[in-house]
Amino acid sequence: MKFLTISCQTLAHSFFLVLLLLCVKLNAQKSESQRIAFYNLENLFHPENDSLKNDDEYTPEGKRNWSIYRYHEKLNHMAKAILSIGEWLPPTIVGVAEVENKQALEDLISTEVLRKFNYGIIHFESPDRRGIDVGMLYRKDEFTPIASRPIPVKMHNDPNFVTRDILYCKGIFNKKDTVHLLFCHWPSRYGGQARSEPKRIQAALTLKHITDSLNMLPYPTYVIAAGDFNDEWTNISLHDTLKAQPLDTMLHGKSLINLMATLPPTQGSHRYRGTWSYLDQIIVSSSLLSNEAISIKDNTAKVTTHGFLLTTDDKYPGSVPFRTFLGYKYQGGFSDHLPVYVDLIFK
Repeated sequence: MKFLTISCQTLAHSFFLVLLLLCVKLNAQKSESQRIAFYNLENLFHPENDSLKNDDEYTPEGKRNWSIYRYHEKLNHMAKAILSIGEWLPPTIVGVAEVENKQALEDLISTEVLRKFNYGIIHFESPDRRGIDVGMLYRKDEFTPIASRPIPVKMHNDPNFVTRDILYCKGIFNKKDTVHLLFCHWPSRYGGQARSEPKRIQAALTLKHITDSLNMLPYPTYVIAAGDFNDEWTNISLHDTLKAQPLDTMLHGKSLINLMATLPPTQGSHRYRGTWSYLDQIIVSSSLLSNEAISIKDNTAKVTTHGFLLTTDDKYPGSVPFRTFLGYKYQGGFSDHLPVYVDLIFK
């Protein structure tokens, strides 16, 4: 009887070890994911005056009374919003727009909320007259940049007009998988959508030249382009010039797919006069939708819509992004845009 008891105990112990090893093996085979986000920070200016930039409004003596206190409140709000994109963990990559300089990004990743996540920065000064740039934050333990550079967007029909560069970064996830990232902030609709459209078409031509060059490489390339495009996916710049199509109209193995095309039209990342739109978009190479070594989870992008990022719209029914200023009235909010993101699955 004693022998039988010991044998049963040994058998149970062995079964437990086998089950544990099986669980470990299955867990090792599970897909890993990394969240890639984009967020227009809405005028993240450092309050120190820069004589080379048009930043006078965002200084303590400027029209917006942009004090150190307001600056740090803005930083803390941006940090909270970025953390919320990741839900349990902050996103691995965050492309950002409307940031004045690298110092502002350094202050952002040094906030109490973000400092423990070991973010790195990629930033280049752009020629934009407002003094705002595109930048990128990345978690150093999850992503290794190989190469990065700014790519100028030149207006051949208006050489005196300057705008934000496209930020290009080639990097490695999980120490093995290479992805090409492009973050954009295309010319605004100031002066009207139709009148300003040629500028965004020119930006689209620049981006298409980059993606076409990447697709010509003799090996599979994984491309993610994200940003505030100041157009919707149906507009000429994105649909006809860049040829970023909905998933259900994918033409060939090296197409560009606009992941916002299948999202509900009654929602969006930006709201103007009571109407939501997806000015902030994520566009990917079709190679990321073919269930290969790297893919987009559920073949879709998402918008972060936490309640604290929104407020009641005073003029139209519903909610609107809770921005820092409403005109020149300080609200102490976050941004007039909502963050967008995708999850990369690594197999």
